[in-house]
Amino acid sequence: MKYRTMGKNKDKVSILGFGCMRLPVIDDKYEQIDEVEATNQLRYAIDKGINYVDTAYPYHGGTSESFVGRALKDGYREKVFLATKSPSWLIESREDLDKYLDIQLKNLQTDHIDFYLLHALNKKYWDNYLKNNVFDFIKEALESGKIRNIGFSFHDEFTVFEEIINAYNWNFCQIQLNYFDEEYQAGLKGLHLAASKGIDVIIMEPLRGGRLAKGPNEVQKLWDSYPEKHTPAGWALRYLWDKPEVKVILSGMNNFDHIDDNIHEASMAEVKMLTEKEKSLINEVKAIYKSRIKVDCTNCKYCMPCPHGVNIPGNFAIYNNASIFDDKEFFKKQYFNQLKPEELADMCQQCGNCEPLCPQNIEIIKELENVAMYFR
Repeated sequence: MKYRTMGKNKDKVSILGFGCMRLPVIDDKYEQIDEVEATNQLRYAIDKGINYVDTAYPYHGGTSESFVGRALKDGYREKVFLATKSPSWLIESREDLDKYLDIQLKNLQTDHIDFYLLHALNKKYWDNYLKNNVFDFIKEALESGKIRNIGFSFHDEFTVFEEIINAYNWNFCQIQLNYFDEEYQAGLKGLHLAASKGIDVIIMEPLRGGRLAKGPNEVQKLWDSYPEKHTPAGWALRYLWDKPEVKVILSGMNNFDHIDDNIHEASMAEVKMLTEKEKSLINEVKAIYKSRIKVDCTNCKYCMPCPHGVNIPGNFAIYNNASIFDDKEFFKKQYFNQLKPEELADMCQQCGNCEPLCPQNIEIIKELENVAMYFR
């Protein structure tokens, strides 16, 4: 295992972190963690050198923190840096900030959180934190020792990231980044901005929810054509570890093969390790994925709101993902589960209000018809 320094005390943190969001479960029930299997996996990973463990208040239906507290008994708590997150959507007062931190400390059976994050920040949550005197909470929590480092995880546009990163002397932040999503949310711009301010960066979704760990045959053929062999997941991780600004990559590992593969890749990782040929290879893979995009929608939302309630960019995003990752059945379920009935493509009334507003000149009515037929 390799380590990089992070936080105000320059702790030596493993470059691979164990994310406790996708643990093995019983009977496919997300809130029923298979405690025996999950404990074995987490302790195995720690024994192999992983020392950063990440959880959050809502993971596994609210059971992840308590599980982690139990799994880190028998001396394992002392071997790791523990991260969890303030439940942003539940904060209604200054007192709530203290209340939930104390609940989390109890759940985790510890007297301090090494890396504490404001969870899933967007403009709405950030403004609410400001309204509820978050900086006073941070000051008191740091001074009391209940938290050792303060940061935030992020899910919004770059301009919001810029506002948040400039508002406080954060110890670290957590952003979504992978070779496919370089301009998504904070993106590479956010990575570089944080690093320029001396703020350490943790990466989530390095495999885009596991989608980059497997892909279309043409992508796999390209990986297979390269003399040096790595799994698709390994290439995605190497892309990130190559960057000096990246401190830790979180992986939601839930079987021993994933753990072994990721640890093997981490054992070889170095800053600026990719050759120009390897960078070109990754760019070729990215180009294949991009070429499979059906609708060139940038999610600018200029077409919204639809007067009839159709979620135009939401339809296109799921449609594109089904094509990009060659998995119609998975994304068909997502289509009907994530979108409300009135938001579906076949609810389009063909009023035409949206099309003149689209900077990409997309034939929105026609493409919504294609989406509806594809998922029918």
